[in-house]
Formats: sequence, structure tokens, C-alpha cells
Amino acid sequence: MRTIQLRRYTLVEGQYDAFLAWWEEWMPRVRPAAGFVIEFAYGVRETNEFVWAVSAEGDQEAFLATEQAYLASDARAEAFAGVPQRIAEYNIRFADDVAIAGVSG
Repeated sequence: MRTIQLRRYTLVEGQYDAFLAWWEEWMPRVRPAAGFVIEFAYGVRETNEFVWAVSAEGDQEAFLATEQAYLASDARAEAFAGVPQRIAEYNIRFADDVAIAGVSG
């Protein structure tokens, strides 16, 4: 069993490229090292949006425990050190896995 968290951001105007450069440098290193899998990541330049999903083994309680360890980690602190706030709005929720008949991954 894996738990998936959908993370939708509206970025601060003018910060799209800087956010993407930072995210691409850091998240593929620090999230997997903390026990997460990055399922996908997409940006929508026209609306300053960034949407990604991260998953971890286990149920939501296990996910939250993994997340708490990640939030307290030195690696995360390093990734965010000196980084200005580039996210204007966060929408973070757990997602349900929905199977679609006849569609394979």
C-alpha cells in the first residue's frame, strides 16, 4: 500500500522559472532520500501553477510520520536555506487511487 499526496501550488508572480530551477535541483534528491517517490510534476506557466504528487509506503499515518522526519531533516533544511518564499498559495491533500477500466499505466 502506498499513500499519495497531491501538492498544488500557485507561484508568486515572476517566480515560475526560479521555483522550477530550485525544485528540479533539490526535490529529486531530498524527497526520495527521505523515503518518498515523486510520482509526477507538471508546471503551467500561463497560470503560475505547479502540481506534483509524492507518495510513501503505508497508510496516511505512516506517510505523516515519514513527512515529519523529512521536515526535521538536515537535507530539507539545506534545500530551503536562504530560499525566498516563491509559493503564494498551497493546496495539499491526500489523493485516492482511482482505477480506470481498460486503461493500463
